Parts: sequence; structure tokens; C-alpha cells
Amino acid sequence: MLEKMRNAWRIPELRSKILYTLGMLLVYRLLSVIPVPGMDLSQVSQYINQFSILNFMSMMTGGSFERMTIMAMGITPYINSSIILQLLTVAIPSLEKLAKEGPEGRKKINEYTRYLTIVLAFVQAVGLVFAMRGTSKGGIWYLVIGICMAAGTALAMWIGERITENGIGNGISLLIMAGIVSNLFNWFAGMISGVASGIVNIFGVIIVLAILLAMIVAVTYVDMGERRIPVQYAKRVVGRKMYGGQSTHIPMKLNATGVMPLIFGYAILQFPATIFAFFPNSGVNQWWTGFQSGFGYQLLLAVLVIAFTYFYTGITFDPVEISKNMQQNGGIIPGIRQGKATGDYLGRTSNRLTLFSALFLAALAIIPTLLMQLVRPLGVTYTPFSASSVLIAVSVGIETIRQIEAQMVMRHHKGFLG
Repeated sequence: MLEKMRNAWRIPELRSKILYTLGMLLVYRLLSVIPVPGMDLSQVSQYINQFSILNFMSMMTGGSFERMTIMAMGITPYINSSIILQLLTVAIPSLEKLAKEGPEGRKKINEYTRYLTIVLAFVQAVGLVFAMRGTSKGGIWYLVIGICMAAGTALAMWIGERITENGIGNGISLLIMAGIVSNLFNWFAGMISGVASGIVNIFGVIIVLAILLAMIVAVTYVDMGERRIPVQYAKRVVGRKMYGGQSTHIPMKLNATGVMPLIFGYAILQFPATIFAFFPNSGVNQWWTGFQSGFGYQLLLAVLVIAFTYFYTGITFDPVEISKNMQQNGGIIPGIRQGKATGDYLGRTSNRLTLFSALFLAALAIIPTLLMQLVRPLGVTYTPFSASSVLIAVSVGIETIRQIEAQMVMRHHKGFLG
């Protein structure tokens, strides 16, 4: 591994891209310590400990939300706007037509995504600060805080796009990963202090780190796993040239949906908590608070994750369309007839993979809560990760390594995964 890292560093173009990426990530983390005006951080910490949605946001932003910096919203509004535009592309014919126009159409959709990101960042910032009554000075300060946080999100989005264009990996994903890794280091430093003062049992820290390592190994194994469907293309003559005649395969990933079902599941379950937070003394809010700490909440989360896994697979994978394209290009799966039989075969294979992916993600979603119940008696009051954060960090890390490896293979070096 060290030799491969040295080989990567010896390539001038790759070295400059790596340095550019690290430099932009450093800028992002430095911006994450600039606070917005008019906030009472002690009150914010109390709300974060009380509501899981705020704790989740703080985790995804590397603690920027807890410190109420200009990066408090992080890149979350961009993710939300991307999901909204992706779903609207399926529902609205004009957007679907735009998406099929190639690079120009995607460029226009990306422009809409940027505008929606700024609007969502402002609305979410003002809404969250208003819901956390007593954390700000109120009045005109709501507008000031909203503008500062929306500007921070716009700057984070710009940094992510520059990394994608001039650096290595997907910039937006790397910003999220930077926040997750930063949160892990903050947790580790806090646990060392707790162990030194006798508040935290060292075995609790070891258990958390062991479970985290096991989750990373499992996510890596599933993320890199795929089912390869063999395809044979028949030879055909077009003019004076002969095309086809080669064998290839259709790669179907074990977890083709990625982290989206987890995000959807968490988001749906956070709506009631957000609404009930406006009525803190109501009976329904007290019931929901108790429900969140019980087995029923975890079961509901698992069911939602499974449902969204099937839903997201349904809108991203169309076996009928794939079978039509194969038939038009003379492709055939050995032992399977063309047309409807091919579509049915791909559909059955996709359903089996989706079932495994859904159960895997559902189990992954409830592990952090079960872990907390195990280590809380040992003095560990919170975990540094959620299922989605582990999945995001591992997936982004693997994809970034693959891009570095591709750059090295182009220059006749063996990659990290080779």
C-alpha cells in the first residue's frame, strides 16, 4: 500500500489533484468554525440532545450545526434539492424530457438544483432557529442568520463543484465525508477525556470502535459486490463494417440504491418530531418522545427502509427498457429468449438483489440504536456515527480510491485495489 501511495505521489498531475482536493477540504473545515451572529450556543446544545433530527444534522456537518457556524446547514440542502429534482424528473414530463437531452439538459437541471438549494438552505435555517426558541435574539436576527447560513451552503456547494472539476472524487460527497470523519475524531477526543476522568469505561469505547470496524467491513463487502449478467452480442454488418460478436456483462450491484433508502427513512420519521417540537407540552409530543426510544420505532424505521429500497430500485432500474436496448443491438443472455423473457429474468434478478439490499440496510439502520443501549451503562452517552454516515463515508472512500486507481492505471501503475 505504501509503495502504491508513493507511485500515486510521483505522478505530477495526480499529485496536484490530490493537493487541490486536500486544500479545498481544509478551506471547508476552516469555514466551519466561523459562527453566525445572534445565537446562544448553550441553548442550541440542549435542543440537539433533546431532538434526534438536530443530533443527526450536527453529525453530518461535523459539529458545525452544534457550533452554529455559517456551515451549519452543510451540504444537506443540496442533497435534498437533488432528491426533489430527481423525483420530479420522473413525475413531470418537461423535466424528464430535459433530462434526456444530454449534457445541456443535465446542465439546466443542475442550475435548477443550485437555485433550489439556496432557497431550501434559507428556509431550513430560519425554520430550525425559529423552532429552537430561546437560542437566538429573534426579530431581524432570523433574517440575518438565514442569509448567513444560506451563503455558507452556497459556498460549500461551490467548493464541492470545484473539487469535482479540478480534484479527485465527487466534491459534494467528499464534503459530507469530511464532516463525518471530523465528528468521529471529536467523539474520540471526548471519550479519551472521559476515560481519563473516570466518567467513561474504556470497554464501552472499545465496543463502539469494534462495532464501527465491523460495519465498515460489511459495508465495504456489500458496496463492492455485484451480480454480473453475461450478455452475448451477435455479429452484424452495417455497410462495409462488421459490428458485435463480443461477450460482455451487465453489472448489477448488491446495493444499487446506496444510502438513499436510509435518508428517506430517517427524513420521514423526522417529520413528526419536527412538527411536535412546536408543541413541547402536548400529550402527543410526549407519546412520540417515548415511542422513539422503544422497539416499535426501530421496527417502523426498518419497514420504511425496506419499502424505500424497493421504491428507489423501481424508479432507477427498468428491466423492460434494458431488454429492449439489448434486443435492438443484437444482445442476448445465454439461455434466455430475447424480449419479454429477458425483461422478466432481469426483473427477478433485480428483486432478489433488492431483497438482500433492503434487509442489509434495515439491519444497518437499527444497529446504532441497539449499540447505544449496550454501551450507555458504560458511560458512553452517544455514538459518533449513524448507519447512513458509515455507508456514505465508506462508499465515498471506495469511489475516490477507484478514481485514483484509474489515474494510476492510465500511467501503467498498479492501483490500490489491484
